[in-house]
This record gives sequence, C-alpha cells and structure tokens, in this order.
Amino acid sequence: MPELPEVETVKRTLIELITGKTMERVQVRLPRIIQKPDDIQQFEVLLQGQTVETIERRGKFLRFILTDYVLVSHLRMEGRYGLYQAGEPLELHTHVIFHFTDGTELRYKDVRQFGTMHLFPKGEDLKQPPLHKLGLEPLEEAFTFEAFRQAIGHRKTKIKPLLLNQAYIVGIGNIYVDESLFLAGIHPEREASSLSRKELAALHASIVQTLRESVEVGGSSVKSYVNGQGEMGMFQHQLNIYGRESQPCKTCGTPIVKTVVGGRGTHTCPKCQPLKRKRAQKKSQD
Repeated sequence: MPELPEVETVKRTLIELITGKTMERVQVRLPRIIQKPDDIQQFEVLLQGQTVETIERRGKFLRFILTDYVLVSHLRMEGRYGLYQAGEPLELHTHVIFHFTDGTELRYKDVRQFGTMHLFPKGEDLKQPPLHKLGLEPLEEAFTFEAFRQAIGHRKTKIKPLLLNQAYIVGIGNIYVDESLFLAGIHPEREASSLSRKELAALHASIVQTLRESVEVGGSSVKSYVNGQGEMGMFQHQLNIYGRESQPCKTCGTPIVKTVVGGRGTHTCPKCQPLKRKRAQKKSQD
C-alpha cells in the first residue's frame, strides 16, 4: 500500500497542485530517503531552480518531470505528499520539503520511513534501477490479452505471486490481486500454466476492470492512504473479498477464507474460486 490506483490518484492530484511551480530550494531532513545521488547536498543543489513540468507514473513509482531532471519517488507503505503554505507548522515525520518560489511547499511525510527518491538526468531514469526492469502497465493500450498471455501464461508459478511480481505486470498489489482473481473465478494457488485461454482472458479483463474502477473513486483507503489533498479513496467500500474474512461472499454467500499464499494474506471464496489441482490441457491455440 499504496498500489497502482492510489499512486495514479496521487499523480493526478499533484499535477493539479504543483505543475508549473519552480523550486527555490529543497530541504532534506532524513537523508536515507534519498537514494540517488549519494551526496544529499548535491540533491538539494541540483533541484534549485527546477520547474515541475508534469508528473507521470510507472508502476507504483511517481516520476516528477522537471526542467532538466526526473525525480523518481516510491511511497512504499506510508509515504504521502501534501502542499502547504510556507510557515505552516511542520507535522511529525516530514522528511523532505520542496520550497517553491510562490511561497508554497510540497512536503513529503513518511511515518515508516521506507519511501525512496532517486534523481536522474532526463532520459536516464527508465534505463536504471529502480525502473529499468518493470513489466507491463495494466492500464495502457499495450496491455493487450496477447501481451498478458505471453508474459505469464506459460509459467509454472502460482498465479497470485506471479501477479504480484513487478517484473511481469506492474502496480497490482495484494488488494487488487485478490479482487481480480475473485472476479475471474480463479483460485490464487492455481499455476499460471494451468489456466485455459478462457480463464486467462477473464483474468486479464478483471485486472483492467478492477484497477479502472478503483482509479475512478480515488483508490482504496484501507490503512492510512490519502491523496495529495488529504482526501481518502473510496474503493474500499466496493471490495468484494479483500479484508472480508469469515463474511459471506457477495455472490454465493459462502464465508470468505483467509490464507497465506506466497507470504501474503490472501482472501478466497471456496465456492466461487475452486482450487483445480489437475492441470488443464493446453489449448491448441496456446
């Protein structure tokens, strides 16, 4: 947390709040947040005078597109941005402050202190860690069924850990994997290679549907997530299965079961998502 819909919502909010603003100075109050460059003073100096042209997203990462640089920010579990007027009291766990020439400040807060920032010259950020090996973007046109099938369809890995692996498909975290598998009627312990073409098509469609619906309502606020304006997401009110252990399935009434798959808490409806142990025969068209 946050996952793709939440990061997309933060991106859209920050575009409205800070596009066109110029950094007068930057103050780093917790050096370990800055992963690149190694010299924190260099990070602060390089950003002086930089104007925010736009903000983009790659997987769960924010990309601040500046005059000469790209700032890559990963919120991890608790990171959040907020725009303030200069002089407003600093809240606890405020670790990086971007002071703009118009008297406003973009402040990065992170209670858990797991977030990261990398600064690259323009054109270099997508070629280097942490972005260089990320997989398909599930909300882009390139995320076709065939691209999805080629990425995961023949792998002998349980489908849930595979969907969580950012090297294949980006941005789908624990909440949205559980929701997508439920909509597709697929048990999270099924091997990807056991899924028929029809099942893969259903899963592809459910991933796109689930993520788009969440983005439309600002993501899910199941823990501490808020967007750049301090607003909560609302998708948690639409969740079919995640966080509903022992509650009746909205489709069939069977109590939802919580287990652990790939080291992650996993919610499943035993009736709607039966575990088919027998490997399905491959279709000739596969």
